[in-house]
Amino acid sequence: MNDASTLTLFAKQHNIEGLTEPSLKALIANEVGYTIDKAQRFLAFQKRINEELLNHPVIVSNHYCNWFEQGHQNKAQISAFVVQFSVFSNLFLIAQLHKTINADTLEGMHASKEILANEIGVIFNGQNTAKKTKDDLNAATNPDIVSTEGSVEGGQFRFKAAHFEWLYRMAQKLGLEFNDIGKRRHGTESTLFFCDELTRIYGNEDYLISQAASYAVENWAAAGFWEQLIKGFDKFNDTSDIKLPLGFFTWHALIESQHAAHTQEELEELYFNRDIDEDKFIYYGNEMLNGVAEFWDGLEKQRRTLAD
Repeated sequence: MNDASTLTLFAKQHNIEGLTEPSLKALIANEVGYTIDKAQRFLAFQKRINEELLNHPVIVSNHYCNWFEQGHQNKAQISAFVVQFSVFSNLFLIAQLHKTINADTLEGMHASKEILANEIGVIFNGQNTAKKTKDDLNAATNPDIVSTEGSVEGGQFRFKAAHFEWLYRMAQKLGLEFNDIGKRRHGTESTLFFCDELTRIYGNEDYLISQAASYAVENWAAAGFWEQLIKGFDKFNDTSDIKLPLGFFTWHALIESQHAAHTQEELEELYFNRDIDEDKFIYYGNEMLNGVAEFWDGLEKQRRTLAD
């Protein structure tokens, strides 16, 4: 049995400390493609990733989010942010659909469909969801209650559980109507550049490019910006007559912390099972993060024009 102590000892003996548990178990089981030599090469690759990709400015120091969490926003700045984020949220569906279509395995397609279906309103069919749905009829639409675990397989579809509708309910508190948000025509040049880069890179036909973008996006999402936004919104709610529902942001903060570990496992599985062009992976990961940075830089410029 591969318990934690056994895996730790195995990793130490073979100088492969830092690998995830699934990879260590596969090495012990001598699964095809899993060798100690390749494990050591992966750790060297991971070191490059940490230095050349995960040190991207949008991950280590997001100027807009650093400002936002201070809670000094006025209503115009909050509204402008919600509009741009709604455009990103809505157009992300296009990129995710491309990623689903371009999957090169059935398992990869299923993984992409999980995200796409959940985005449009299929609730994860977790144990907690079933219990809370029975106890609370709002569980199917309230992002503060909806499960962050499970699968869309067997999950319930609810229009109000669509992520865009969570943002719409927030936008309504700011006096925005349905046609004021989410459409491409509402996006700034920076927001649209980001959305188009998601489709071009994250939804790319080349599996390695798509996976590099996915790894970059997930590490950006898990780097803490959701928590920064929540802090800023909480302070706005404390000092304003407007009380914004924050379920969209609190739900994503919870799920992204789980995604980070899964993303690392997926990277290792990719490395052990395929021939990876390391330079290409890092290049397109950075291309994707440049697109992310353009989005936030655009918001930073916009908020300055809307300052009191």
